[in-house]
Amino acid sequence: MNTRPLPSYIDIGIVHFMAFPQCMPGDGPILETLTTIAEDPFFTAIEVGRINDGAVRRSAAALLQAAGLSVGFGCQPMLLAGRHDLNSLDDSKRRAAINTCLTGLEQAVELGATKLAVLSGPDPAEPDRNAATDALVDSLTELGQTCATAGLRLCLETFDRDIDKKCLIGPNHLGVEVSARVRAHVPDFGLLIDLSHLPLQGEGIQEAVHATRDHLSHVHIGNCVLERGNPLYGDQHPRFGYPGGSNDVDELRTFLAALLDVGYLKPDARATLAFEVKPTPDESSTSLIAQSKRTLLRAWTTLTSEGDT
Repeated sequence: MNTRPLPSYIDIGIVHFMAFPQCMPGDGPILETLTTIAEDPFFTAIEVGRINDGAVRRSAAALLQAAGLSVGFGCQPMLLAGRHDLNSLDDSKRRAAINTCLTGLEQAVELGATKLAVLSGPDPAEPDRNAATDALVDSLTELGQTCATAGLRLCLETFDRDIDKKCLIGPNHLGVEVSARVRAHVPDFGLLIDLSHLPLQGEGIQEAVHATRDHLSHVHIGNCVLERGNPLYGDQHPRFGYPGGSNDVDELRTFLAALLDVGYLKPDARATLAFEVKPTPDESSTSLIAQSKRTLLRAWTTLTSEGDT
């Protein structure tokens, strides 16, 4: 195992609107919390969401540019909050979802983003899955072509189908099928997989990473809870090692090893690996971020140490 430091392999990022959930609706202490990340040299990338105030958005763009951060834009909160569906079989509803993403794209351009992330709509179940998948491919193709014209890369994040978000995509092997179809028209389209979603999807780490290896464009790391009755059951992104949670140092180490195996992580490629973690009401965002960084460093150190033995 090459023991070069982790930053030589990846841009380490964080999902701003999850680490500071008070900013998720597009208001709140956006500039103050962005500054917290911008002033932390651990991070070289950030993912932002909608910012409702134009003046704040312009200030945020200047801040992120000055800090030298690679920027991604997440449309997921906008789609979820509005109950929008990119695979709706109702053309008017599908158009509303596309228009929501286009609004996000406009903000993404203003903020200097190079990637735009979306998620599929709800799983309609059989017999409508095939038609919904066709509708999703159409939506992603349109959005991907518009993103390409604007200089951004579109990616689809895969979610659970049965527990929390209950999305069409869904299983990662189906994400690959969708990605292959979209790539026929948008060559740089890809998938975003999240370590915190894999237990919810019922997929093993190696299984999911190897299934998506040729379509990976972005990666999140975090935790989830499958323990029914736990207040954070489902897709709530608690800290690593949260009681009853699924992911901690060992799982993150396995995930990193799989990403190395498939070539997503490799020296000087600087692919993005971003924390998606959310504080509980009695936790501070800053302590959560510090704990996340410690977990990543421990996972990487134990991984590289194993390779040296």
